[in-house]
Amino acid sequence: MGTRKYFGTDGVRGRVGEAPITPDFVMRLGYAAGVSLAARHDLPAGERPAVLIGKDTRISGYMLEAALEAGFSSAGVDVMLAGPIPTPAVAYLTRALRLQAGVVISASHNPFFDNGIKFFSAHGTKLPDAVEADIEASLDKAMVCMEAARLGRARRIDDAAGRYIEFCKSTFPTECDLRGLRIVVDCAHGAAYHIAPKVFHELGAEVIEVGAHPNGLNINDGVGATNPESLRQAVRAHAADFGVALDGDGDRLIMVDRLGDIYDGDKLLYVIAVAHKRQGRGGGVVGTQMSNLGFEHAIARLGLPFARARVGDRYVLELLHEKGWRIGGENSGHIICLDCHTTGDGIISALQVLAALRKNGQTLGEACADLVFYPQWLLNVPMPAGFDWQADAGITAARDAAARELGDEGRILLRPSGTEPLLRVMVEGRDDAKVERLAREIAAVAAATSR
Repeated sequence: MGTRKYFGTDGVRGRVGEAPITPDFVMRLGYAAGVSLAARHDLPAGERPAVLIGKDTRISGYMLEAALEAGFSSAGVDVMLAGPIPTPAVAYLTRALRLQAGVVISASHNPFFDNGIKFFSAHGTKLPDAVEADIEASLDKAMVCMEAARLGRARRIDDAAGRYIEFCKSTFPTECDLRGLRIVVDCAHGAAYHIAPKVFHELGAEVIEVGAHPNGLNINDGVGATNPESLRQAVRAHAADFGVALDGDGDRLIMVDRLGDIYDGDKLLYVIAVAHKRQGRGGGVVGTQMSNLGFEHAIARLGLPFARARVGDRYVLELLHEKGWRIGGENSGHIICLDCHTTGDGIISALQVLAALRKNGQTLGEACADLVFYPQWLLNVPMPAGFDWQADAGITAARDAAARELGDEGRILLRPSGTEPLLRVMVEGRDDAKVERLAREIAAVAAATSR
C-alpha cells in the first residue's frame, strides 16, 4: 500500500477526540473525499455526486456524522443518511441506489471510545489504494467551500434497514427455511441490533436476542464476535440449536453449536467451501496468513485450490478478484461470498452456513468433522512508534531459531497490527507445548528489544 499518513488497512481509525478522529479533521476528510469523487465521476450537467453515510451505535457517531455531512456538502456532494446500519449494508445500498460512494462511521470490534471512517466505491467494494491516496493528498489542501447554490443537500433514508433485511434474506435458498430452529443472535450492541434478529426470525427461526440494546457506550462490551463466551453461555441457557455472533459493524461472524462449541472463521468458511464443492461451483478458496494450517490441508483434501492473502479483508477480496474465485475469509470471522455480496457480511455468511447444514441435515460438528486444526498461539507485543522490528537482529534470530526447531511441522508469522501499535507473534505446529513455548520466547525477545 505504500506509506500512509491517515489510511490504514480499513480506513481512518483512532481514539475519539485525538487526531485524526476529531470533528475538524473528519469534516476536512469529507471535503477531500467529496472533491475526489467529483473529479472522478463524470455526471450530467447540473447533477451532483451523492454519497451514503451509515454508522454503528457509538455515541461519537452523531458528532462524526455531522462533520462528514458538512464536509461533503461544502464540496458540493449530496448526502444520504442511513443511521445505524452494518458496514455491508452501506456497501449494498451504495450500489443499489447508484450512488458514487458509501461511508461507514465505525471502529468495528473496538471499544466505544474508538471510531473510524471507511469508504466504499460505487460498486460496493473498498476504495482502491489509488483513490485513498488521492484523498490523502487532498487533505493537505485548503477547503474551498462551494458557492451557496452549488452546496450539497442532505436527507435521511427511512427504509435503509428494511431494504437491507430483504437483501440478506434474498441470499438464502428459496427452498429452505429456518423453521424449528432456536437461534441466539448476538449483535454486540452494534449496528445490526435492529436488523439481524429480524432476518433470522423472518426466515422462520425462533430468535433469542443478545447484545441488542445499544446505549452508545456498550458496543462490543463483553458481547459479540470478539467475546464468544457470552454467546456460548446464552446458547446453553436457552437450549438453542445455534448461536450467531456479529461484531459492532456486522461484518464478522462467529457461531456456536448446541453443545457450546465455538466455530471461528476458518471453520465456517470450510462449511461454505464444502457446499460450493458439492454444488459444482468452480474456483478455489482464499485464506490469510493467519488461516490455520489444518484448514489449508482440509481444503486441499477437498480438491480445491487455496491461496493466502495478507491479513485484512481488503486483501482477501483483492486476491479473490485476481484469481476469479468466489469465497474467502479470515479466521477472525470476516467471510466473503462474492456470489452473494461484494464484501464480507456476517449475517449473509451465517445464512450460507445454515443453508448448507439444512440441505445436508448436518450439525456444525458433523460438517467440520474432517477439519483438524493445528495448535496456534498468538501473542500481542506492544511496539513503540517508529520501532523497526523487521531490522532488529534479536527478533530475527529468535524467529529463525524457532523456525529451525519447528522444521516442516509448523510455521511462524510476525506481523504488525493494522489498527493498533502491536506486533502480532503467531506460531503454529503439531505440538501444542512446543508452539506455546516458541511463541512466548519470540514475544519475550520482541518485548525486551523494543523497550
